[in-house]
Amino acid sequence: MSSELTDLFPHPIVQAPMAGGVSVPPLAAAVSEAGGLGFLAGGYKTADGMYQEIKQLRGLTGRPFGVNLFMPQPEYPETGAVQLYAEQLAGEVTWYETELGDPDSGRDDGYDAKIAVLLDDPVPVVSFHFGVPAADTLKSLRRAGTFTLVTVTSAEEALAVERAGADAVIVQGTEAGGHQGTHKDIPENDGSALGLLALLGQVREAVGLPVVAAGGIMRGSQIAAVLAAGASAAQLGTAFLATPESGAQAVHKAALTDPLFVRTELTRAFSGRPARGLVNRFLREHGPYAPAAYPEVHHLTSPLRKAAAKAGDAQGMALWAGQGHRMARELPAAELVEVLVAELAAARAASAEGDAR
Repeated sequence: MSSELTDLFPHPIVQAPMAGGVSVPPLAAAVSEAGGLGFLAGGYKTADGMYQEIKQLRGLTGRPFGVNLFMPQPEYPETGAVQLYAEQLAGEVTWYETELGDPDSGRDDGYDAKIAVLLDDPVPVVSFHFGVPAADTLKSLRRAGTFTLVTVTSAEEALAVERAGADAVIVQGTEAGGHQGTHKDIPENDGSALGLLALLGQVREAVGLPVVAAGGIMRGSQIAAVLAAGASAAQLGTAFLATPESGAQAVHKAALTDPLFVRTELTRAFSGRPARGLVNRFLREHGPYAPAAYPEVHHLTSPLRKAAAKAGDAQGMALWAGQGHRMARELPAAELVEVLVAELAAARAASAEGDAR
């Protein structure tokens, strides 16, 4: 892996940027202080809100960290499908005694303003989700001293990232919790996403960029596996979601290991884009009917999700989680990094011992 990135953090552990209030400054700071790479989620925030969190994080740690941005999305032409979905959600409106959000609340997530902030006051690392930044943007960040990564879900997407000039790719397998970082949202491809190890092999053969592996990783032995498969670091989200520093709702944290939630699914129910979450009532009832309309559906369901969270109702929340959620550990973030590092060392030692026999 490029020494530019590995020199930033001693342990090959990246805390995934989880939007929606999970990846808060105390979590990112704890991970960075422990020798991993902590991340802030710039998604769903204003440019100033993102900047204020960066300032807060800098007050908590002097170590390197990253900021994640969502790429602007193309126009969704079928407004009738969104209206039809809104009508289907009428029962939820009544149940939670709230209104639906405005589906036309914005498509670009303040992207240009956030780039301007990150160029004016650079951070060590910036990653991108839902597409490839313009080559000029990547060059500007490079000149500012920022290392750039882009999430990919196929070898073709990785090739596009390499052509654009990013420094590395985050290879996201279908096991990952939260939104799949596909560059184009094609409903016909739903259910065809590759698992991490298969995808990692394809991307490694397709491009020469350094690779960070993401998707279902919860133990140090799994980190060892992806490193052995060619990754230079592992990105973990669900593993850090359960930590006390995480900004996730208490009911969300508890649901990760609650026997009532036995599996996860990719769904469009909450946002209009495929995202993996624990299967609950809302997902079961509305997932089959949700249109491929992001961020319209995200804006539409936002008040419902907030009302469910306020009521402590896990059955109406977007309980984003990866396939390894049952392995979540309620450890402080720094301690979790230490445990993962010890598990990684043990796995490597066991492998070396086996090779020596």
